[in-house]
Amino acid sequence: MRSVFARDAGRRATFSAIGLVATMPWLALLPRRLWAQLPPAPRWNKVGRTIQVGPQGEVRTLAEAARLARDGDIVEVASGDYRGDVAVWAQRDLVIRGAGERPKLIANGASAEGKGIFVVRGDRVRMENLAFFGATVRDRNGAGVRLEKGQLQISGCHFEGNENGILTGSGDGIELEIDHSSFVANGAGDGQSHNLYAGAIGRLTVSASYFARSQVGHLLKSRARESLITYCRLTGEDGTSSYELEFPNGGVARVLGCLIQQGPRSENATIVSYGAEGYRWPDNELQLTFNTIVNDRPAGGIFVHVAAGQAKVEILDNLLLGAGDLDVKISSAAVKNRTGRRTDFADPARMDYRLRKSSPQVGAAGLVGLLTAGRPHPDKEYLHPADSRKLPDPVPLTPLSPGAFQLLAD
Repeated sequence: MRSVFARDAGRRATFSAIGLVATMPWLALLPRRLWAQLPPAPRWNKVGRTIQVGPQGEVRTLAEAARLARDGDIVEVASGDYRGDVAVWAQRDLVIRGAGERPKLIANGASAEGKGIFVVRGDRVRMENLAFFGATVRDRNGAGVRLEKGQLQISGCHFEGNENGILTGSGDGIELEIDHSSFVANGAGDGQSHNLYAGAIGRLTVSASYFARSQVGHLLKSRARESLITYCRLTGEDGTSSYELEFPNGGVARVLGCLIQQGPRSENATIVSYGAEGYRWPDNELQLTFNTIVNDRPAGGIFVHVAAGQAKVEILDNLLLGAGDLDVKISSAAVKNRTGRRTDFADPARMDYRLRKSSPQVGAAGLVGLLTAGRPHPDKEYLHPADSRKLPDPVPLTPLSPGAFQLLAD
């Protein structure tokens, strides 16, 4: 398997999607192809130019920058509002980054190729520090970013009020990685568009990111062959989101250290769904561990739904709060979780689900040294907004608590 991305040797360390998880003990549970020996990652093209975009820049619009950019270039976008400035990016080894205060890309009814604000079909493209607002198209699937080909990394970006925050095409060669980014109030209101919608791609990796208040659609939906979702907050809050997290076609899905909350206005009883549209990948494994899953829907709900079929399932060490059940239709699934009370947490009304020191849940997951060999446990935790913090290095006698947060409230 190829490395996912490479960064400029003088500006950033070599990156690969495997590198994000290589130090985690649960790597041993992944299919062999995920942790096989990798070739050295390629380097960014160091002879590329820096194209400055902005009122005082060499180039005034992103559309013009997209026409001028070549493989290996850096497009540096000055702070400000870019209204109706849409673009198609077909370059390789390209960086598009905001400088200073995050630039705002506001669709204002415009779209590239009738698809969204940015359309990406190059390879090894990285976007940093950009905000995407209001993408709408005739088909009602306008995206802040539409990924059609290659490998894309999104870091420190914001998506709000689009019909889809990010929408991908399908293809095993497409890989999407997202970190330290936020997706808020995206969706056309038809249930077919979402905060983030990954099609049948090779790999989706999301870390330290915030998903909230989608308009009827899901907070995160992935049909990817491999989905790794770690240290994120996926919260319906006062929105009308449907599923908070869905893997409709199965695949290898790992969810670790996330706060997942269904709001009172949700139109769907299920919070996390796996395999509802049939298992279509050769390997189907769900590992849902050390997450805090909250149901605030008055009518109750289903914390996790797993459809019947040929799949391996581990739902362990999660902390469940609110009325609801697990609906797991695979008899061989490993399931062991804890049920909490609102008094266990620091301030649920403000989405602070750190455990109080007095809670009986503290240490209830057991000791690191007593976990089943290879079982995952967190080495970070989510920090709002769209960040994470490292936990102290554990020793065998370190007590672990169920749920997404190990550091206790004062």
